Amino acid sequence: MRILVTGAAGFIGFHLCKKLLELNKEVIGFDNVNDYYERNLKYSRLSFLKDFSENTKSKFTFYEKNLEDNIALKEVFKKHEPDIVFNLAGQAGVRYSIENPSSYIQSNLVGFGNILESCKESKVKNLIYASSSSVYGGNRSYPFSEDQSVDHPVSLYAATKKANELMAHSYSHIYKIPTIGLRFFTVYGPWGRPDMALFSFTKSIYEKKPIRIFNHGQMIRDFTYIDDIIECLIRIIKKPPKPNPKYDHLKVESSSSWAPYKIFNIGNSNPVNLMTYIEEIEKATGIKAKKIFTEMQPGDVKKTFACTDKLDSWIGFTPKTKIKEGIYEFVKWYKEFYSL
Repeated sequence: MRILVTGAAGFIGFHLCKKLLELNKEVIGFDNVNDYYERNLKYSRLSFLKDFSENTKSKFTFYEKNLEDNIALKEVFKKHEPDIVFNLAGQAGVRYSIENPSSYIQSNLVGFGNILESCKESKVKNLIYASSSSVYGGNRSYPFSEDQSVDHPVSLYAATKKANELMAHSYSHIYKIPTIGLRFFTVYGPWGRPDMALFSFTKSIYEKKPIRIFNHGQMIRDFTYIDDIIECLIRIIKKPPKPNPKYDHLKVESSSSWAPYKIFNIGNSNPVNLMTYIEEIEKATGIKAKKIFTEMQPGDVKKTFACTDKLDSWIGFTPKTKIKEGIYEFVKWYKEFYSL
């Protein structure tokens, strides 16, 4: 089985590639290795994957290209003819979308359109792509369910992710491409993103710098550990969507369709207060954080909480790692990676 992973140098993409190589799958990585955060970390991930594939005699091929480069993308599809595609690439970050909206339009819209076209031409068996919990925007009905309205995004990042879901549905309907969109809820763990809270807080704590806590700490997140995420992704490979013959056109149901299309929340279903999260980081590092409390940032939301009943029913697995365990593993990796 040949599996293409875009965003292979990213946090989730790296962990997915590693797991697929462990399972002896042929993996084709694709990433532009942009400078949204430190490129050295991304190249370290790629170096790890290269060494891992050589040591285990598994097959990993990598292309440093842009999704917006349609010619390069089509060449990769033509050469490798992937059976499964994971689109985990794209411009990440809610706050950065306020500063640099054009990068989101190019990568998340144009780039995703190119992915859909290549999948159509190659007749892939399953396209699994990253959406985001951010699509729930101004919703206040908890926990978030896939069939809730997501028509009021509060950031351009969220809007592009919702657009991806709509684009995918049109291709599933017209060209019968099986597509699964995953609304990730605050993924964390070893090799994580420096722009995420766990990484930035840990870094500041070790450097004895104050951490900025938005909305005066009154934030709640459904933190989801990376190993749980990867377990879900591996199981989803074996469960491509099929048309729902019982779909009711008179009833709103965003999570499935008469087309081979699915949307799933992928979260821990156990929201945690930000201050509790910080306390666990302090325990894992053994250092008390210096705190600066500040106002909510534009585009952010106060609370996320995933209902994952549909995902559990589909693959028979629900993320379950507790934050104490996940944070401990991250801090352990951080100290080793930065030689602290």
